[in-house]
Amino acid sequence: MTAAGLYIAGILALRRRGHRWPMAPTVWFFALGLGSYAWVSFGFLGAYSSELRWAFTTRIALLLFAVPALMSLGRPVALARLALSGRRASRLEATLRSRAIRLFGNAMFAPLFACAVFLVFLTPLAAVLRDNPWSEWSITVVVPLAGMLMVLPIAAHSIIRTSFFVTVEFLLAFVEMLLDAAPGLLLRLNDGILDHAPAVLGPLPFWFPNALHDQHLSGDFLWFIAEIADVPVLIILFVRWMRLDRREANRIDALSDDELDALTRDHLRQRP
Repeated sequence: MTAAGLYIAGILALRRRGHRWPMAPTVWFFALGLGSYAWVSFGFLGAYSSELRWAFTTRIALLLFAVPALMSLGRPVALARLALSGRRASRLEATLRSRAIRLFGNAMFAPLFACAVFLVFLTPLAAVLRDNPWSEWSITVVVPLAGMLMVLPIAAHSIIRTSFFVTVEFLLAFVEMLLDAAPGLLLRLNDGILDHAPAVLGPLPFWFPNALHDQHLSGDFLWFIAEIADVPVLIILFVRWMRLDRREANRIDALSDDELDALTRDHLRQRP
């Protein structure tokens, strides 16, 4: 896989310079990150994704949230920063500061994007995506990439925010926890088949649920995963908030009495 190859290339580049990358992040990246990707994509969820609604929605939710979060434990952004040099390092930093990464790495954008994706499950488009082999292949590639664009910049603290912006992110994250629950709740509480998919033909295992129960299970799992996925974001925002508050407190403590008086006078003059 491309991700595994790039990660190994980064480790080898560090070794050529006489540095060693820690073993723990490497194990987490391959065992938890890529291991979870293989389990979700090629295990039960991938095998029954076209027949079972709950397998399809759970697979997408895990690829969007869980797999990128587990990959971030391997600190791939930190590895890339250490392994690259010269123009490649400059390009990496420019990419991390780009408008697209700032958008995807915004803690307010991630839940809204996930909610928009999950709303597709309430429409007939979900049945089209489940039955189309091209869309199945695209989901396996595109969804984890979108998740990594959202998770990695936040986890790596690669985007500098002001304390006010982080405070707003932190407060809105609580509101977005309710938004994330909406698609799962609608799937669970609705007694009509929302995707209008035809019944699966042929002999089925005895444990296969009927269409309505399948939709309800889809809502249950989607609701659970969406709510759990918001917890790490809240923790990261809280840690970032504390770090910014400590940094600003240290900056104020370093001011002299005259500088502090001047800063106070400027602040009072700016007040209406």
